[in-house]
Amino acid sequence: MKARTAASALWPDYSTPRSLAAIEEVPLAERELPASTYAVLDRAAELWPDRPAVTFLPRAEEWDKGSTRTFGELRAEVDRIIRVLTSHRLGRREAVGLISPNTERLPTALLAAQTAGIAVPVNPHLPAAQISRLLRLGRARILIAAGPELDPAVWNTARAVATELQPAALYALRPTGAQGHPPELEPLAGITVDYLDTAMTEEVDEQPFRVPDAYDFAALFHTGGTTGAPKLAAHTQANEVVDAWSIAANSLLDEQSVLFAGLPLFHVNALVVTLLAPMLRGQHVVWAGPLGYREPALYSHIWRIVEHYRIAAMSAVPTVYSLLAQVPVDADISSMRFALVGASALPPAVRTAFTEHTGIELCEGYGLTEATCATARSFTGSDHRPGSVGQRMPYQQVKTALIDPQGNWLDLQDGAPGVLLVKGPAVFAGYVTGSGPDAEGTLRLDSHESVRDGWLNTGDLASVDKDGFIYLLGRAKDLIIRGGHNIDPATIEDALLQHPHITGASAVGRPDPHSGEVPIAYVTLAPDAPADLTRPDTLIAHARNHLQESAAVPKDVIVLDSLPVTAVGKPTKVPLRMRTLQQTVLDELEAAGLPSDPRCVDCHLDGARLSVTVSRPATTTDEQRIADVLGRYTFDWAFTDI
Repeated sequence: MKARTAASALWPDYSTPRSLAAIEEVPLAERELPASTYAVLDRAAELWPDRPAVTFLPRAEEWDKGSTRTFGELRAEVDRIIRVLTSHRLGRREAVGLISPNTERLPTALLAAQTAGIAVPVNPHLPAAQISRLLRLGRARILIAAGPELDPAVWNTARAVATELQPAALYALRPTGAQGHPPELEPLAGITVDYLDTAMTEEVDEQPFRVPDAYDFAALFHTGGTTGAPKLAAHTQANEVVDAWSIAANSLLDEQSVLFAGLPLFHVNALVVTLLAPMLRGQHVVWAGPLGYREPALYSHIWRIVEHYRIAAMSAVPTVYSLLAQVPVDADISSMRFALVGASALPPAVRTAFTEHTGIELCEGYGLTEATCATARSFTGSDHRPGSVGQRMPYQQVKTALIDPQGNWLDLQDGAPGVLLVKGPAVFAGYVTGSGPDAEGTLRLDSHESVRDGWLNTGDLASVDKDGFIYLLGRAKDLIIRGGHNIDPATIEDALLQHPHITGASAVGRPDPHSGEVPIAYVTLAPDAPADLTRPDTLIAHARNHLQESAAVPKDVIVLDSLPVTAVGKPTKVPLRMRTLQQTVLDELEAAGLPSDPRCVDCHLDGARLSVTVSRPATTTDEQRIADVLGRYTFDWAFTDI
């Protein structure tokens, strides 16, 4: 084993599903992976000091004016930021909160933060109170945020958070390619307030720091709160490095391949797939502007960006590809080998429309924050398996289980549908619940509800075949159960998305006194959609024509300006379920001639279960009538005093 070169140990053939068995013949410990994310960067800077590592675009219209750094320059920049952070005596188990959209200094700030301490990147558009709660839980002692030039609203949020948390310092980030003197920053009592660029050029009181090892914490990522308030999931250095290596080992791309990135760096996909994995392989990544895929102008320039930089692959979510399927191809995009898609289920209609329009195959993946990022990957060409989100990645185990009423996890045989479980080196350390009483404030973690004997309960329903390919059947909590019949909302969503003017769809269950639930759907439409498409009967008829089972035909289809997403940009059905439940109650009260003021009907989420409280009416007669109406349903409800 010692005779094996570092290159062959790191990069086995991983081009087909049959590669997996050969890869796992070599123990992971003999792969000679770097111990930490800083070691990943250090290795890249030694091997390819002058090779372009990242190019950040200021905005879509200036796609040919990107700011580029080599791997050597990246390491030098990270080292300077580490000196700034350690000058504040940042502890190894203390955190740096990062509150910013993407900009050229954010990746190096993130890498420096999880080298000197622990990085906590958060969605900068969350309310200040929620950001404060997350960063207090993560023990953030230093904040790095979008400055007033980059995003004035986020800077104001960061100042409010700093006022609440009283960190040692608040550093501002400038826009990509910013020139000249920046605006003055108003001071905050007892807190160092400065531009990070300025602090990096100043002489600082350097403090010794230890490069983290594989089992040190690297980052705390918030999960997005799909079932309530966002949680902080703790990732170790090894979690991130191993998962990034699994992605970088893809033999379909080589060292010369260029990737395009547009997801925000508070999302694990952006960190692992488009920062760490390319760094392991020496690949160049072109980053979109601060709005990423949310910048409308990007779509009118995207194909010229591909041509100019010779992009070989990109990573995005299904809604991005749904939009790109409608953008005329006005450039040479022959450099594109494939496009990666993840974060939510890929509707077959989107896959077909994108590939037919561009000639580019979509390569689906599967993962979750609690498993660092990626658990499974798909293949292109003849190795693509329709309906699957991919084959498990090396050294990760997957299986399905039946969870009985007593909470026991009962293993199922290959191919049997059940709750998907994942085990391996990418499974997270746990959710942060606080910090310990010792001087170092060791993070307190809890994973008991989601991890047993190393197996992570993903909450997804799936089947797994003998080759380790995963076939998702929906989220356990998202299934629509109509009269005991399970309806996968994805089938309804895909039927609706067959229409070229429907850009998004989300199906949920509406409470029904006879069937328990009936399906309804919410959709978004393209700007040029015909007027009759806004009518529910037109939309229902379209869904009926593309559904194989009558039980899945939605009872109503409602047009919205946008579909809800979580704090990390993933589609979520929770707000739609709450809206649907509230409207059901209001409709019933109105039909019974009872007061139906929306302010008197509140919906609540307890785990995955919704419940309702109704303001107590003035008379006992009305109280009994409300009880009679709502008592016909299976959801929990109660009166609350005004």
